[in-house]
Amino acid sequence: MRTLNRSRTDLAAFLRAHRERLSPAEAGLPSGTRRRTPGLRREEVAALAGVGLTWYTWLEQGRDIGVSSTFLDNLARVLKLDAAERRHLFMLAHERPPAEPGKTWCVLPPLVRRLMHDLPHPAFVLNLRWDVLGFNALADELFNFGSHVPERRNLLWLLFTDCTLQKRVVAWHEQAPLMLSSFRRDFTRASQSTDIPELVNELEHVSPEFKVWWRQHQVHAPCNGIRHLMIEEQPVPFEFTSLTVDEDRHLRLVVYARQEEDAERPD
Repeated sequence: MRTLNRSRTDLAAFLRAHRERLSPAEAGLPSGTRRRTPGLRREEVAALAGVGLTWYTWLEQGRDIGVSSTFLDNLARVLKLDAAERRHLFMLAHERPPAEPGKTWCVLPPLVRRLMHDLPHPAFVLNLRWDVLGFNALADELFNFGSHVPERRNLLWLLFTDCTLQKRVVAWHEQAPLMLSSFRRDFTRASQSTDIPELVNELEHVSPEFKVWWRQHQVHAPCNGIRHLMIEEQPVPFEFTSLTVDEDRHLRLVVYARQEEDAERPD
């Protein structure tokens, strides 16, 4: 109960602070001349969000009332909240983050690029569509990303159309469905994006394996583990993991580290 009461108090303070910092002009309202308080009035926020003044006043007073996700989205829009502020609003009101439709980001931030190149292991960055936005020299040596034009430098596309990559991945017919099941989770998050369904449709036409496995709707593979890759005609185990480096832009850094021989021996 103490936690709920604190959340309501914090929610009330959060709403007041953001209402008072927003000018009428920013909200598309006339400024007027008789404003005794900064920012928007409660009745203006209520009208813009499509709710009654009494109901919004109770919310801003921290009373125990229920709110819908639709209303919170409207409120975030009215108060001009950014992605982090919107998540904070949902956490205060619902005690859980909102469902955020993903968007494909195609620019690699300089700091992420620097981090990737500073790593002593093969590493590359994927967006929500699994486009390879950047890769270091070790990753290029391992996966040959640089030989493909940027428009086709997509990990899912290469996994199902590039014979060289398929030969690199040991037990490809076992690994490819697992990787595809990881991709499906990103596909679901990007429900409002059109470029990802286009990729899926194209792959269904060019890869019989993709078509069969995609329609099995498997969603279970972790984004880390051990994968064997062919190096100089020998299968070599690599530990791999996926790290979120930009949550708002849905960017992940994928790292492959050659497994040490000592790690394979039991203690």
